[in-house]
Amino acid sequence: MKKLSYVFLGIVIGGLLTFFLTPKPVKEAVPIVMKPKGVIPQAEAIKLNNNWTKYRKKAVDSAAKAQGATKDDTRSVEWSLSDIQDYLAWAQQEADTLGYTMTGIRVYLGVYGKNAGQAKKDLTTMFIAPIGKVNKAQASSLNLRVDDDEDLPVDPLNKGGGGQGDYP
Repeated sequence: MKKLSYVFLGIVIGGLLTFFLTPKPVKEAVPIVMKPKGVIPQAEAIKLNNNWTKYRKKAVDSAAKAQGATKDDTRSVEWSLSDIQDYLAWAQQEADTLGYTMTGIRVYLGVYGKNAGQAKKDLTTMFIAPIGKVNKAQASSLNLRVDDDEDLPVDPLNKGGGGQGDYP
């Protein structure tokens, strides 16, 4: 009986040692993302949107209708998160391939024109174009030129969904 109690005690001690000495899975740390420059409170965005409606909507819609548009002009464009992520990754890859460093994006307003079909004829669109700089050799000793980011020769992203509603 005494031998059995030693076996039992050995199993308990072994189990405890295994529990405390076995490495525990480490939880992955969630990276902390800092708020980017330029983020505005939603209340300010609502005010800006309301100001656009108050000061621009009537003029924009009447100008579009004078050109032949059959509905109110677009006031917002939306893309899915995956479309934006895929586009940014692709644009950066294209820029690298062409010898550029992509540093950001620029959002442009455009107008489809008369040949876009009845649904889009003479209505506004928005598209995203990558901006950046030409890759240069670092051997130059003196560079007096200040480079502004320029549009890169990479196809822009368009074809987002249009919206008519107020923000939010």
